[in-house]
Amino acid sequence: MIVIPMAGLSSRFFKAGFNRPKYMLEAHGESLFDHSIKSFEKYFETKRFLFIIRDIYSSKEFVEERVKFLGINNYDIVTLDCDTRGQAETVAEGLKCIQHSGAITIFNIDTFRPGFSFPSVNEMGAGYLEVFRGTGDNWSFAKPKNSETTLVSKTAEKKPISDLCCTGLYHFSDINNYIEAYNDYITKPESSWEKGELYVAPLYNYLIMKGYDVHYNLIPRDNVIFCGVPEEYYEFKQNER
Repeated sequence: MIVIPMAGLSSRFFKAGFNRPKYMLEAHGESLFDHSIKSFEKYFETKRFLFIIRDIYSSKEFVEERVKFLGINNYDIVTLDCDTRGQAETVAEGLKCIQHSGAITIFNIDTFRPGFSFPSVNEMGAGYLEVFRGTGDNWSFAKPKNSETTLVSKTAEKKPISDLCCTGLYHFSDINNYIEAYNDYITKPESSWEKGELYVAPLYNYLIMKGYDVHYNLIPRDNVIFCGVPEEYYEFKQNER
């Protein structure tokens, strides 16, 4: 199942003068929602999708319309009644509202992966993080065990423990692994949460501590497009496709 948490407030876009959530904005003749979800176009007929929203700005109607237009066969839309403390909580609250067993793949609504295909997930242990080589401290990070393997020894949020920056795609081979790791993380002092938020990447540390294999999947930087802040949106609109 592909999980799309989209209950954020788009605060940076509203502060920049926009009057609707960023995923409703348009570029190159399509909404940013379409650009993001079409990353998984190969799986519209075979995968179940879960969209987790706040029903503001007629979001539910918008998602229903776009999902049907795109031709996704199997989907759920879960509406949350209040804000969450971050993406990890948004996902956890959404999962409570449906019945599902097996793997989940979490992806950002403000990121695009044209032509995405899953790697050999059977070789990815309890899960994997998709990464590219980059710099800066505004990413989630995966630290490899060594240069000879794709095994991850540690993950971190907004702390550059390596040059492997996460694209926002997180795969867990079993939904129960995610729930168990999340439940463990929320027992930690809030002061240990990065910026007081619940991010997905740190959850893998629990699985690693439990002895599970967690991998990274490295892609070229050019294979991913970010549209999470107004500057990235403007750049995306200006670029030819």
